[in-house]
Amino acid sequence: MKAAVCDRYGPPEVLRVAEVEAPLPAEDEILVRVHASTVNSSDWYVRSGIPMSPLRVQVPFRLLVGLRRPRRRILGMIVCGEVVEAGRSVRRFRPGDRVWAFTKLRFGAYAEFACLKEESSVALAPAEATDEEAAAIAYGGLMALHYLRRGRLRSGERVLVYGASGAAGTAMVQLARHAGATVTGVCGPDNAALVRSLGAASTLDYTRVDSPPAGTTWDLVIDAVGRRRGSTLKDACRRALAPGGRYVSVDDGTPAFSAADLAELAVLVDAGAIEPVIDRVYPLERIADAHRYVEADHKRGNVVVTIA
Repeated sequence: MKAAVCDRYGPPEVLRVAEVEAPLPAEDEILVRVHASTVNSSDWYVRSGIPMSPLRVQVPFRLLVGLRRPRRRILGMIVCGEVVEAGRSVRRFRPGDRVWAFTKLRFGAYAEFACLKEESSVALAPAEATDEEAAAIAYGGLMALHYLRRGRLRSGERVLVYGASGAAGTAMVQLARHAGATVTGVCGPDNAALVRSLGAASTLDYTRVDSPPAGTTWDLVIDAVGRRRGSTLKDACRRALAPGGRYVSVDDGTPAFSAADLAELAVLVDAGAIEPVIDRVYPLERIADAHRYVEADHKRGNVVVTIA
């Protein structure tokens, strides 16, 4: 089968498409023909080995994914596709099912086929979304569900999403609005119209203002970009919490997404609560270009990778 392999840490060029042996499912696994995946910040962090980060970040990271080189040659965390074979003990899925999955540190999504354990983070894909659309929703949608829960969002609250035009941010804006919140999105000027179209009542331009309007407060402030992009405005928004307000950041711990999370997200997709935001679509053969574009940190929403 064709797969994008990564045999060492480095720039996007370390990724190359090669013929590799197709996986065989164990009795508790399903074999999925992968139709679409994505490139997100986690993917290029892994590929690069985060060499510019301090050792206190690099060492634990490398122990998880591979000290000298990636432990898994085939990267990619989001799988959207069709079950082609199910192991003898599998009960939840059968050939022909459309599924989506978050593969965690098993990676393996940048390939024509992937094996997934039945009890891993895999569920039936949303019926109202194509594979490309589902791939574009999965990563950011899971992040949004996790951090909105962590922030204990309630209907009627005022919510600010810093980084509202990224994969996680676009999902957070939509799901917070669906939950009955009044949303303010922080983004660049080119993305303000997009963020408002997703349900934000207002936007703040991080390139032009250093603080929110005087007297403005929020019940929940969510930082959807974390340490990779700081600003005076972000610090000011963090301080603009109403009494009893909460602040959460994507830097706060490592989410443990489950099959139940994917199933809940699929219901929200089919109900129209969240829609895909796709910036660009690349074929697998251009995986290095996709990584290069995402690493430049200017994408709107999601970058999808299609796999024939």
